[in-house]
Amino acid sequence: MPDLLPFVVSGLGVGAVYALSGVGLVVLYRSSGVLNFAFGALGAIGAYVAWSMLQAGWPQVLAWAASVAVAVLLSLAYGRLIAPHLAQRNPTIRSIGTLGFALILLGFTEWFWGEQPRRLVLPTDAGALELADVRLTYTRVIGLVLAVAMMAGIGLLLVRTRVGLKMRALANDRDLSALLGIRVLQVDTVAWVLSGAFAGVCGLLLANIVRLQATLLTFLVIPAFAAAIIGRLESLPATVVGGILIGVLEAVAIVVPGLAAFRSATPFLVALLMIAFHRPNTRLA
Repeated sequence: MPDLLPFVVSGLGVGAVYALSGVGLVVLYRSSGVLNFAFGALGAIGAYVAWSMLQAGWPQVLAWAASVAVAVLLSLAYGRLIAPHLAQRNPTIRSIGTLGFALILLGFTEWFWGEQPRRLVLPTDAGALELADVRLTYTRVIGLVLAVAMMAGIGLLLVRTRVGLKMRALANDRDLSALLGIRVLQVDTVAWVLSGAFAGVCGLLLANIVRLQATLLTFLVIPAFAAAIIGRLESLPATVVGGILIGVLEAVAIVVPGLAAFRSATPFLVALLMIAFHRPNTRLA
């Protein structure tokens, strides 16, 4: 039987990105009831912006900041210009609206940068930790740390701040919250900004760990969605654990006879199973 520990360690980096992505989906869903299918496309266009700036000789920090800023601005633009017009529609229609937005972003990205796969090189690739004879780059370590830190930060935001209280109120009943004086559009704006920031960070990490390709990064939403379903679209810790687990399973699948060539389908299989066995709450229903 092959030693699985090296594959488990190598899967932690991708799993951390899946976990971060899942948290980004849950944050928006808990406030607005929207599953943001444009999450991966936002990360993709942000990563391409960073790659272009680095190719032009811009400093690393400015390229990273620009990547996150572009994802945030695009997310905010959708949240302020399009999402309010769908606010009174059912959750399915609102979520499908983000799918259309994702296709627009994907089309623009492939038209402007082309379909050729690239790799975003980060300075943190140079150093690494040795675990189970596997070289775990600092980029992957940062991804794991960010997954836990951002989960804790969002948890504190939701529990300890007035904005978090308003977001939880909207999650329970948007119409009643509006009657009580909560400015729904402002709270939604915060949620869309946070979701865009998560998308920008995840796009940078995945473009480095795997590859920079618009289609690949756009489909990042599938494992993120699976992780969010594991957390029942509510629990941030369960979402983080689910994302890391999906990444590990994807890495371990390479040693399973007959599955190695199809291991990239692991997140899709987990997502399908989670949808099949998930018992929706009243808002999902």
